[in-house]
Amino acid sequence: QVQLVESGGTLVQAGGSLRLSCAVSGRTFSGYIMGWFRQAPGKEREFVATISRGGINTYYADSVKGRFTISRENAKNTVYLQMNSLKPEDTAVYYCAAGSSVIPKVAVQSYDYWGQGTQVTVSS
Repeated sequence: QVQLVESGGTLVQAGGSLRLSCAVSGRTFSGYIMGWFRQAPGKEREFVATISRGGINTYYADSVKGRFTISRENAKNTVYLQMNSLKPEDTAVYYCAAGSSVIPKVAVQSYDYWGQGTQVTVSS
């Protein structure tokens, strides 16, 4: 069984930066694509970023492109989300997810394992 634990969420002012981490255990980390999603109150969970197994290919939602960076360290079984120039609309619970697809995916349904989430609040 794969377990994912996110950390790094907190309250930050608009324009600030945060780095989220997601530690993965239970299976071969390098065998999974990894993704970050977020869910704001009253809204559906939405795609933020994804990264290929080897870390070469990444893809971002338009709303975060140029501000967020996803990366992974396979030796540490960890995926990161560096978030810069944060906006109040980035406020949400952020989830990391692992999927067995060969290529990065943006759909929630493409991911098999999920963490419990970490709260990010951006004040104006």
